[in-house]
Amino acid sequence: MSSVAQTVARHLLDVQAVRLRPADPFTWSSGWKSPIYCDNRVTLAYPQVRTFIKQELADAVREQFPEAQVIAGVATAGIPQGALVADELGLPYCYVRPEPKKHGMGNQIEGRLAAAQKVVVVEDLISTGGSSLKVVEALRQAGADVIGMIAIFTYGFSVADENFKKAGVKLVCLSEYDTLVLEAQTLNYIPADALDSLSAWRKNPSEWGN
Repeated sequence: MSSVAQTVARHLLDVQAVRLRPADPFTWSSGWKSPIYCDNRVTLAYPQVRTFIKQELADAVREQFPEAQVIAGVATAGIPQGALVADELGLPYCYVRPEPKKHGMGNQIEGRLAAAQKVVVVEDLISTGGSSLKVVEALRQAGADVIGMIAIFTYGFSVADENFKKAGVKLVCLSEYDTLVLEAQTLNYIPADALDSLSAWRKNPSEWGN
């Protein structure tokens, strides 16, 4: 467990970007019942946390993808994070919608992107990876060379690992579910007897709570 992963998890808990409610679960848009809800956009309201995450994401690009030429944010939550990272690195920036606009220029990719440029995608959160990888596909269709993706947090689902492997995309995340749960326990955000429920959800999220 890295110190960065622990610090990010602690920041997310401190600013309530992540909420854990095993006894009173949330309902995701997919219909899944979940003991956790993560909204990393909350971190933008806290300059110290925002800066820390920006710097760690930028460091991840420098270390893992030093050949990066363009940063691309995933609409919508990845847009501000991507812009912050691009600014920190002094790189060009674009962002990508889930689908082309139905008016105006009809763009799906906003900004400037030249064919064969090496792109790193910035996402705030990884669940199954489906929506994030649609952005990768859009960039590839535009002629970009997507060399990887970075994100603030991942739930660590095995289906996400499989999806990124199939797509041939290297994924780097600052923190992940197991680290966050341990930090939550250390900080007394959750009782010890909730750990079994949290572990069961991560193993089978689509059926948990039904």
